[in-house]
Parts: sequence; structure tokens; C-alpha cells
Amino acid sequence: MTNINKVVLAYSGGLDTSVIVKWLQEKYKCEVVTFTADIGQGEEVEPARAKAKALGVNKIYIDDLREEFVRDYVFPMFRANAVYEGEYLLGTSIARPLISKRLIEIANEVGADAIAHGATGKGNDQVRFELGAYALKPGIKVIAPWREWELTSREKLMDYCEKHRIPVDFSGKKKKSPYSMDANLLHVSYEGGVLEDPWMESEEDMWRWTVSPENAPDTPIYINLEFKKGDIVAIDDKLMSPAEILSHLNKVGGDNGIGRLDLVENRYVGMKSRGCYETPGGTIMLYAHRAIESLTLDRESAHLKDSLMPKYAEVVYNGYWWSPERSMLQKLIDTTQKVVNGIVRLKLYKGNVVVVGRKSPDSLFDERIATFEDDDGAYDQKDAEGFIKLNALRLRIAANKGRKLD
Repeated sequence: MTNINKVVLAYSGGLDTSVIVKWLQEKYKCEVVTFTADIGQGEEVEPARAKAKALGVNKIYIDDLREEFVRDYVFPMFRANAVYEGEYLLGTSIARPLISKRLIEIANEVGADAIAHGATGKGNDQVRFELGAYALKPGIKVIAPWREWELTSREKLMDYCEKHRIPVDFSGKKKKSPYSMDANLLHVSYEGGVLEDPWMESEEDMWRWTVSPENAPDTPIYINLEFKKGDIVAIDDKLMSPAEILSHLNKVGGDNGIGRLDLVENRYVGMKSRGCYETPGGTIMLYAHRAIESLTLDRESAHLKDSLMPKYAEVVYNGYWWSPERSMLQKLIDTTQKVVNGIVRLKLYKGNVVVVGRKSPDSLFDERIATFEDDDGAYDQKDAEGFIKLNALRLRIAANKGRKLD
């Protein structure tokens, strides 16, 4: 077994990571440093400090990363309009590179030999955490207890807590969710429970951020989103920080039943997984961003960008944020965003996001040319004849040679 003197653990304060603290101390005889990230999960993170202290942890990091998360990870991803497998807005995926980065920074600060996480051996998160860590510090040791220990059930974890007098509060005052959930400012994800049967409909009381479209208000809500270089900077003329923008859109979107998703996805580790997601703010952002791009991007730039999007989304989903390919794609994408400026007007109604207006100082929309009325010679319709014949040339030649299409 590798000699470990100090390890930095991604610590939530819950059952699993509390057990991991004691397990690391017991198995590796090492000092444990805990790191808890506030990325907008909607729960207090400060109680993790008291829990870590009770476990004998002396160095405790609790960081508010909400602004950095949205500014440096969510916004760049949305400039790409990234959607994995046509549906998933990558809410869990995009949080992992930031956590990996901070784990490595802390490991460097305290002189740790290793980092540790509570991701299981079946999921994508183990891959994302570790790919990021190795990219940022190639020689770092990674400890993943779920791949080593024999505590394979909740009952075994609770028995371990009792045996080692781990102070984790499971008094029963709050009913435990039957779902495995992950939350941050971009989304909430749900797995497990009835969702393990792809035929079963999700339970209505599962959803935390959104009302059902049926119960959403009967009157639509209109909002204006202002973009600068591809990022939203203001809502209804009010300037806001990135985290404030996403928080506001989550609230107004959730109130109007927007952003629910139920899908079966292909995990990077090879299995299929059924999950449900709530991404109200992100759904609104995606519609709005595509709307302002439709007005400002050149056709071929837009089409090339769209053709690269599935690859970008796959790179993020699989955990390669800290990779040369993501960096290359990001540079190309960000170059296109210099002209993505303007305002998009949206109507939110019963689960729907409808674009009803867009305007931009960088608009490529020319009313004189596009009009169905008299364009006063701005466009010579006779030019279309030659354009069509030239583009049909290869088809005509093939047909004249007797080539048939099945």
C-alpha cells in the first residue's frame, strides 16, 4: 500500500463522506483535509465544518465557488450550446472540473500526497474527478474508497458509523429521499428509486425546483435577456453577476414549469442510466443564446459551430474539460462570440420557452433584402437561376449518365 501522509477529501458532510474521513484515517493512518464546495446546491455547507471537526479534521476548507462556477464553467459551455445526446444540459458534468481544480490547489497548499472522493465505481463522476486531477497534477495519488472498501450498502455504512461513533445525524426527523440526487446552480439530478425502471413515470413530489406545467400560472411571463460576447449580462435591463443571473432564471423558470427532463443516457463507463433532471435556468439560457446567434452569426460559422457541438458536449460529459481538445474547441467557439451581442425577448408559459423577439447592433438580418415587399433592387431575383443551375450541375450530369438513386 502506498504511503500516504496527507489526503484532501471532497467532503459534503453526509453519510458517505463522513465514513470516508474515518476510513482514510484508519486505513492509511494519514491526516485528512476536507474541502466542501458551495456551487449552489441549495443546502447549507457551513455545518460540514462542525462535522469535520468532530471527526478530528484540523484543516477544513469551505469555499463559495458559485460565481466562479457560472462565470468560468457554465457560461463557456453555454456559448457552445452544448447538449449531450440531444437532451442533457450537462449539469453534473460541468461542476466536476471546478471541484477537481480546487482539490489540486488545496493539495498543493497543504502538501498533500493524495486526494479522495466519494464517487462510486459505477458512475461517470469518478472519471471526471480523476481525469481533471491527473491533468492538473500528473503525479497525484487518487483514493476512491468505493473501489476499495467492502461497505457496499447503506446499512453497512450505518453500522460503520455506530462502531466508530461517527456523529452523523440520521434521526429520522427528515424523510430520506429514495433518490440519489446531485444539485448545483445549474441543475438537480435524480437517479435510483422508481427511476431504475425506465417504464415507470417519475413521482410528482420528487421535483424540487419546478412546478408541473399543468400547475404553472395561466398567464405567460415575458423577460428580456441581454447578451455581450455570448454571455447574459442583464435581465430586464438589470445588470447581474453570472450566479445572480442563473439563480434568477432558475426561479422564474421553475415557477413556470420549465426545465424538466427524463432520459436514458449512455454513461462513459459503458452502461445505460435513466435519470431525471431539472434545469430551468439553463433551458432558458439555451433558447435565448441560440436566438441571438441566429441573428448575429454568419451561416457557415453557425453551421460549423453546430457540427462541433456534439463533440464538445461529449468531451465535457466524459470528463475531459482539462484537455487540449476542449481548449481548442473553446477557443474556436469563443472567437465566434465576439459578435453575439443584443437582447432576446422570451415568453415563458407552462413549461415552454418561446422566443418572441431579438435585436442586436451586430445583426446580419437585412430587412431590405429579406422583405417580401418591393426591395427597390436590393436583391436581383434573376441571379437565383444561375445559382440553382450551378448547384444542380453534378445532379444533372449523373442523371444524364443513367445513374439511379435508390
